[in-house]
Amino acid sequence: MNQERFWTKSYDEGLEDLDPARWEVCYTDLLEPVFRDFPDKTALYFMGVEVSYKDLNRYSSRFANMLRSFGLEKGDVVGINLPNIPEYVIAALGAYRAGCVVSGVSPLLSAEEMAYQLKDSDARCLVTLDAIFAGRLAGIADQLPGLKVVTTASVGGFLPGIKRFLGKLLGKIPKGKVTELAGKTVNDFTRVIRSDTYSTRAPEVDLTPDDLSCLQYTGGTTGDPKGAMLSHRNLVCDILLIQHWFGWERGVGTILSGFPFFHIAGLQIMVNSISLGWSLILIPNPRDTDHICGELEKYKPEVMVNVPSLYQLLVADPKFRTLDHTNLKTCISAAAAYPEESQKELGNIVGKGKLLEGYGMTETSPITTFNPSNGPKKLGSIGLPITNTDLKLVDPGTGKTVDRGLPGEICVKGDMVMVGYHNKPEQTAQVIDADGYMHTGDVAVQDDAGYLRIVDRTKDMIIVGGFKVFSKKVEDIMTGHPAVDMMAIVGLPNPDRPGSELVKAFIRITPEYDYGGDKDALKKELTDFAREKLAPYEVPKIIEWLEEMPLTTVGKIDKKVLRAMASK
Repeated sequence: MNQERFWTKSYDEGLEDLDPARWEVCYTDLLEPVFRDFPDKTALYFMGVEVSYKDLNRYSSRFANMLRSFGLEKGDVVGINLPNIPEYVIAALGAYRAGCVVSGVSPLLSAEEMAYQLKDSDARCLVTLDAIFAGRLAGIADQLPGLKVVTTASVGGFLPGIKRFLGKLLGKIPKGKVTELAGKTVNDFTRVIRSDTYSTRAPEVDLTPDDLSCLQYTGGTTGDPKGAMLSHRNLVCDILLIQHWFGWERGVGTILSGFPFFHIAGLQIMVNSISLGWSLILIPNPRDTDHICGELEKYKPEVMVNVPSLYQLLVADPKFRTLDHTNLKTCISAAAAYPEESQKELGNIVGKGKLLEGYGMTETSPITTFNPSNGPKKLGSIGLPITNTDLKLVDPGTGKTVDRGLPGEICVKGDMVMVGYHNKPEQTAQVIDADGYMHTGDVAVQDDAGYLRIVDRTKDMIIVGGFKVFSKKVEDIMTGHPAVDMMAIVGLPNPDRPGSELVKAFIRITPEYDYGGDKDALKKELTDFAREKLAPYEVPKIIEWLEEMPLTTVGKIDKKVLRAMASK
């Protein structure tokens, strides 16, 4: 480990590096003790239904044996194209127990995007919704010669019959016709796991920590999505480091998360919760804040994990403000910048000191930094590099380490860093250097205590007359004005100054803010506010109002869409 890890002085008392030998195992090695020790404990809560660890063991074993019966072998990819329903968890655990590689496929992808990912990953099996089968898969199946097995599920598959019937009748549960596909086996998820066709004893598979656990696709904001290859060592390393950071204990917790399981953060939460023998509350629609509030009230989880925009939606829900949050110990925020004013709002509701910002990426399994669990939490900071992690900030142009306090690209090294991009050795070499550091593309500054603060993505930095404008700084400050509910800035080419850009802001107005309907006056008010707090070149020159901010599948503001809108 790097001897310059000065930030360890800011760790919680007694927190030290773990022995790396602890992750020289496979994820399946963490599962068996949980199934043995907690058979009667609830593993999953879903829409009023409970799934025990005993059932999770039986169902995932049957799914694993189904995969093996159709010839899937160690290393074959299983795509899972589902929302957060019990079938996702069962399919993922079953795939691991069969020695296969899990690849999450967003249900929001178009048919063309689905075809790209399934072909690129060379998926042998796909678990998908009946509605997606009819609407998208049937039309692209002939483009997927490597796909041998398609298993269909329904959103209401685990619900009681009357709930399923009413859900479909009222249009709340999507449905679609499942047909035969030439050259492929099509079967039904419920029949696979509930019939006696397949054994409830998991197959024996010779896995090693070097074998792949996940083929997790990145967002594709700078081109086609890339499949990040995560080994069992990568996955288990991050699982154990997160548990170590928070001091989580086996068998004693409940967690609620709005992150979809097809996203690396959602996957990590799922496999982490299961490996602890905790209860996981499944949220199929994270934008349904009324449902989330109901689950919080009913199950009183100790831990909640969300992307910032979903916390903001909860804060705006009057019901969330009236809940008793005494049992909620930790609110984890990750995957996007969380405006400081919005953090304060959440703290005022759930209790100060409960919110922890963290940082990571698909390629690092994902977590690499966190604010301390017990120690000081710095508002707007992504915290400290976690244990067993090396980190440095470098000048993106020269690759040289920057002086303390100056902005530089975050580079991380540790056993959570991916093996590489699937079938993309050149792109792998561009991000993982000869010393094993992952170049993240995120620019940060680090203070003398070791706390990091993201100032921008390298691709989000705006150049105005030779000056660097860090979008996060501008967004954080302007979000401090009560009229700004959500906002983001992008750079536009300045037609009058070649090589320079104009700062454009997209703003959603706070619904309760009374500005008299005069948007020109509001624009001047916000511009004056910005001028008081920002350098002249940082002040947005153009402001566009939006009724709804475009969001990615995990609820982050989609700057790719905003750039396209700005360029029109």
